[in-house]
Amino acid sequence: MNTAPESLQSVFDRTFAGIRQAREAFTPHLTLHEVGTITSVSTGIARVSGLPSAGFEELLEFPGGVFGIAFNVDRDEIGVVLLGEYSHLHAGDEVERTGRVMDVAVGDELLGRVIDPLGRPLDGNGPVTTTKRLPIERPCAPIMDRSPVTVPLQTGLMVIDALIPIGRGQRELILGDRQTGKTAIAIDTILNQRGKNVICVYCAIGQRASAVAKAIANLREKGAMDYTVVVVAEGNDAPGLAYITPYAATSIAEHFMEAGRDVLIVYDNLTQHAQAYREISLLLRRPPGREAFPGDIFYIHSRLLERATHLRAELGSGSLTALPIIETEAQNISAYIPTNLISITDGQIYLSPSLFELGVLPAVDVGKSVSRVGGKAQRAAYRAVAGDLKLAYAQFEELETFARFGARLDEDTRKIIEHGRRIRACLKQPEFAPVSVPAQITVLLALTANLFDAVRLDQMTEANHAVHEAVEKIPAEVRARFETADKLSDEDRKTVIEAARQALARFQPKPEAKPEPKPEAESEATSKPDGGSKPGASTDANAIPKPGTEPEPKPEAKPKPKPESESRPKAESEAKSKPDGGSKTDAPADVKPKPKPGTEPKPKPEAKEKP
Repeated sequence: MNTAPESLQSVFDRTFAGIRQAREAFTPHLTLHEVGTITSVSTGIARVSGLPSAGFEELLEFPGGVFGIAFNVDRDEIGVVLLGEYSHLHAGDEVERTGRVMDVAVGDELLGRVIDPLGRPLDGNGPVTTTKRLPIERPCAPIMDRSPVTVPLQTGLMVIDALIPIGRGQRELILGDRQTGKTAIAIDTILNQRGKNVICVYCAIGQRASAVAKAIANLREKGAMDYTVVVVAEGNDAPGLAYITPYAATSIAEHFMEAGRDVLIVYDNLTQHAQAYREISLLLRRPPGREAFPGDIFYIHSRLLERATHLRAELGSGSLTALPIIETEAQNISAYIPTNLISITDGQIYLSPSLFELGVLPAVDVGKSVSRVGGKAQRAAYRAVAGDLKLAYAQFEELETFARFGARLDEDTRKIIEHGRRIRACLKQPEFAPVSVPAQITVLLALTANLFDAVRLDQMTEANHAVHEAVEKIPAEVRARFETADKLSDEDRKTVIEAARQALARFQPKPEAKPEPKPEAESEATSKPDGGSKPGASTDANAIPKPGTEPEPKPEAKPKPKPESESRPKAESEAKSKPDGGSKTDAPADVKPKPKPGTEPKPKPEAKEKP
């Protein structure tokens, strides 16, 4: 009984001895922790004092879990852009440094998710769990790490793939007035990447919540959310969130690009981004410039779009293709922000409201649109027909203006206009209906072979669908060559054109005998039973003369046309024999006067058509 308490006492002694040694070995360390104070709060902006070591673009934490980015680092205070709801912040609240810049979660876990620029989920599917984060502001790839654009990015829109091609790694601007179909082109491009191993990032900046929800619903309905990440800053969010949204979305896209994958990113739209940055700059008392934009408005877009590129094979051959969207006002593409982005990007797709009102969808103005890089990446089958097609379409647009004024057109001009109308009808395309590469090339070859010229305009839609269905009859090896860089041989071209001709055979006008001559002959026989009157004579010439008058002989009422040399001597002899000028007064009132000497009477076919 005495051994148990002695063993328990020894356990306590060993335990206390260990605690004593740990206490003696511990040395407290003091860590500096800066805490600032809010001096003022305004719309999306807070001014903070007491953080002397805070750096530019450092992330600061405010009460309530709100973060902000240090934008203006002055000697006495810091101008902070708030990234969230700030209604609960007041002057005197504490602000803490985080020691890091703004970053965002990246990884395959984001595919199919809808998040905000801070990485918070907006789709109600739980938190986003990733193992890697990247800063939203990153330097672009050096020149030596890039390679030329050689692979096309098919949009599924024939007018773009044929006339304004886009390559993987290119920056192509989409601009136009509001409600002209800019977002529709971007969504169709995303839908067409299904099965092509391309990751898509849709970045909505300052859009209405209903418009964003509609775009997401369309992507989800078509199955495009499986390879798409949606980053959203709504219109009622703080301007700071709208400002950082495109940078966060680009960092997410760069993660996939550095992994060797092809990525497409859509900025919808950068007009709202520029306006958010202008609002922030004016609230921070930065000096305004043209249109009240700050002086570095060009730089915020250039450093964003410069991150889109195509990497070398040693770095994985990944690519990042950017489709920024800009909204113009009253078709003014020479405004400040549009000209900035036109000079930054590698081409632009301009959407015309005039074409939109005419029902030409997509309303792409080919004359004002250009692709400075994608032509090198365009497939050889497209290049074989795109040049002639673009020239014919440009000629049509020039001549169409004159045709509207009712000007007389020669046969060649009329053929150019009719051919251009067929081209425009074939380039029309409904929304959410991308066209495959073989179908596009088949239609383009049929256009260059003038197979559509005999089809009526009201049947062009059906004829276009018939050509699309005829693609399945083309041999598989020929269709496989459409997807490669090999040029089409003459045999392949003949095979494709023959398939299109068979598909359009039922739309060709049937040869019919003209029934006009027979009814005219019958009408002449019925109106002239005695056969005395000649073509061109008035029907009143056979009227019964009034009593007391002598009817003029029929040959004199309608003389046969003779050459001028013969008619003049006859007229002189008649003048000698009839010095009183003939019996004009004795002729019936309805009989037309004789033709003047030396003139040839013109027949009037409309007179003989009347009963």
